[in-house]
Formats: sequence, structure tokens, C-alpha cells
Amino acid sequence: MLAARRPRMFVARLDSETESTPLARYLLRAYLSGLPIGERYADTAELLLGELFANAVQHSDAPDDRHIEIRFDLTPDRLLRLEVHDADSGHPTLRTAGPDDEHGRGLFLVNELAHRWGYSPRPGGIGKFIWVLVAPAVTPSLLTA
Repeated sequence: MLAARRPRMFVARLDSETESTPLARYLLRAYLSGLPIGERYADTAELLLGELFANAVQHSDAPDDRHIEIRFDLTPDRLLRLEVHDADSGHPTLRTAGPDDEHGRGLFLVNELAHRWGYSPRPGGIGKFIWVLVAPAVTPSLLTA
């Protein structure tokens, strides 16, 4: 009997512009479609990736010609790992947005919806990457079984 193979990590570099956010989510959907239970990650993972990618575009002090790298991988314990790499040296800061603030809730959503999250300097010393771990959603049919 053959053992199930773990899917490979997916890596892509996208232009650092707001218009690339839907492409990042599309690539994630395509990656998840190849996983046996990929649909159980989809809603949360797409929301979190969209927030992280948009934050990387909006808050980066990197030159405009720098790309944003995205990575997707399924960990051995079946958590979906998403990474967003950018050339910005700033660190993400969790803050509370006021009721009238139009921005500032993205990292709050990440903190609330991710299984875990964090950030690290990029290898080579240029920029950072933010990572999130997404647990698969429990489906109602699994609750009644």
C-alpha cells in the first residue's frame, strides 16, 4: 500500500499592488482544490491571505518594483500554513480600531481567525514574512457522525 504524499509547497511572486490581491486568493483556491479537504480551509484562508496581502501592499516602505511572495503549505498536522513575504522592515502591530476608523482591522481579524500567527525576518536580511496557520473548519456532518 502506498502512503499518502504530502502536497508540495506553492510559491509565487506577485506585483506589489492592490490589484494583485484577487490573484493571490485565486492561486490559493487553486492550491486548495488539489487537497482532499481543501474546501474546509477555503473561507478563512482566503480572508486571511487577502488581509495579509493588502497590508503588505499598503504598509510597505519597500521600492515599488519589489514583489510580494506568497507561500502555501500543508503541515504534517494538517494545518494550512500561509506566508506573505515583503521587503518592508516594519513589524506588524496588533491594535484596536475605533468605531469610526476605516482601516486597522486586518491584523485583528488575523489574530481572531488564525489558529496561530507570527512574523519573522526574511532569510538574507531584507524584509519580513508574516505566517498564519489555519485549521480546517469542522463540517456539520462530522459533528453528527
